[in-house]
Amino acid sequence: MSQTLKPILFSVLIATGCLTYAAKASPVEHPNVIFIICDDLNDYVEGFGGHPQTKTPNMARLAEQGVRFTQAHCNAPICGPSRASLFTGIYPHNSGCYGFTKWDTYEVLKHSRTLQEHFEANGYFTLGTGKLMHHRVAQRGWQQYGHPADYGPFVVAGDGKTAHPDVPAPYRNIGAVDGSFGPFINLDDRKTESGLPMSWLNGGWGTGAKALRVDSADDRDQTPDELNGDWAVEQLRTLAKNTHGKPFFMGIGFIRPHTPLIVPPRFFDMFPLDSIKLPTIRPHDIDDTHVRSIRGIPNGEEPGSTRTEDMGLRLYSNLVASYSSREEALRRFIQAYLASVASVDEQIGRILDVIDQSGLKEDTIIILTSDHGWGMGEKDYLYKNSLWQESTQVPLIVRLPDDASANTQCDRPVSLIDLYPTLVDLCHLKGTTMKGRKGHPLDGYSLKSLLMDPVKGKWSGPDEALTALYKWRMDYHPAQESYSLRSKDWRYIRYENGKEELYHTSNDPHEWNNLDERAEHAGRLIHFRKRLLDRIPQPGMIPPQPNWKPKGSSNPNSKAEAWKSQYFSSHPAADANKDGKLTWSELKAYREVIDTSSKNNPVAEE
Repeated sequence: MSQTLKPILFSVLIATGCLTYAAKASPVEHPNVIFIICDDLNDYVEGFGGHPQTKTPNMARLAEQGVRFTQAHCNAPICGPSRASLFTGIYPHNSGCYGFTKWDTYEVLKHSRTLQEHFEANGYFTLGTGKLMHHRVAQRGWQQYGHPADYGPFVVAGDGKTAHPDVPAPYRNIGAVDGSFGPFINLDDRKTESGLPMSWLNGGWGTGAKALRVDSADDRDQTPDELNGDWAVEQLRTLAKNTHGKPFFMGIGFIRPHTPLIVPPRFFDMFPLDSIKLPTIRPHDIDDTHVRSIRGIPNGEEPGSTRTEDMGLRLYSNLVASYSSREEALRRFIQAYLASVASVDEQIGRILDVIDQSGLKEDTIIILTSDHGWGMGEKDYLYKNSLWQESTQVPLIVRLPDDASANTQCDRPVSLIDLYPTLVDLCHLKGTTMKGRKGHPLDGYSLKSLLMDPVKGKWSGPDEALTALYKWRMDYHPAQESYSLRSKDWRYIRYENGKEELYHTSNDPHEWNNLDERAEHAGRLIHFRKRLLDRIPQPGMIPPQPNWKPKGSSNPNSKAEAWKSQYFSSHPAADANKDGKLTWSELKAYREVIDTSSKNNPVAEE
């Protein structure tokens, strides 16, 4: 090389290096955002310490390119209030939304911008599909929407939905949603005990239903998650051309692994039943907890009775009662859950492929998470909506456009409430998120510093993730509800009746040993009590509650009748005399059969 060219080349290299550094130091001001949320997904994701046999190569690929938050938690461990809190950035105790009443009927939430509304107000093109916020309310803030939330495929027989034919009683009697799991197969030769032919149906909670065709594994209609995947891929290919000149915010809500755990059979084939490993479960682990003391004990029954209205305990006892052993019961359910997770992972992979191949990667943030977790028999509990780790923890992965901190891990406790302010920070969104004085500012804190440095990043938020419990009722008093605080090394639970649980999670990751009565931890209990009281409203401070009376009705029982009708649609077997009508006495008798099934089928122990 000539001596003349060397200085020129050196200058070019310096300039190129400076330009590269500048580009990374100053990423695009308004990046695109793809927000992917799964339903009921716990830590059964590669890299999160959950099930050792889970197969999520695409979620793992995303984690290798981003930051994995190993202690991210929901703010309410059940769908409706969790999603309301996430998409508005407001805690349940500040909105009053702890349950399943439509989120937009709460005064605070009605007068606060949702995440998508705030993006729209900042000039973003907003589009979504699937289950994002709960309920079929007006899709405020979405300029384009694909498919509505659809929990199918459902098995249908006669005029009602029923459980998958492979699920035995008493578990199948729980209904077509929570009592159903199995492969999406041809049902031409399957009938109910009464001889009714079975077939497949899509649709939400009784609306928009349509028949589904399954001739074979390769010749069938698509599942709702496959349709959402198709829609997202098609939209991303169009958006890659950027014909509208705007950045975009896309929300993609996958249903699985929400029940019914029904996916194509090839996903079940990935997890041979005999090979399924069971979670580590300690016999009688529930005995030193207080969950039975705060909900679900019918009048006349003592705490510890097998009769309980707690869904998690009921699902577990009925599942075990339906098979020859606890081990077989859990293996069958976990197989269906792992299959459902794998099916969602495939759709996520399709989305990542089109992003990486279309050039969108360089200016697009990707967030992947879930609305809450799911217990797999730990503490005799098979459900969400508990204040223990299995239910509150969610997977959280964030990939930035410049691959900042790629393949890194943050172990600091954070929660879903922090995602809204994080996106405000990363996308430089301007303006208030309140629509007026009745609204509420964002409660969370930006994760940006932790995304830049997951280990040493400065965190301005609280040391504990806060979760509030849903209590199967219509009115709530924030100072009197049940809460959990999860810090780096501890979990503290305070139930509405004042009973407490304390777990030293750094030494007891399974939360087996409740230390609430240990004298040496009295000071720590006092500390956590104060931390909780500092964060929730004082007694008497109650956010405005919706009017529970149905519009256009003067009948105080109409809401109960509507609930009974909805219950009947999912539990046709409750109609004892088969007259096509469900009476309250029939419903009560049916529920008692389900609740007492574990008395007649004792739970096997290790």
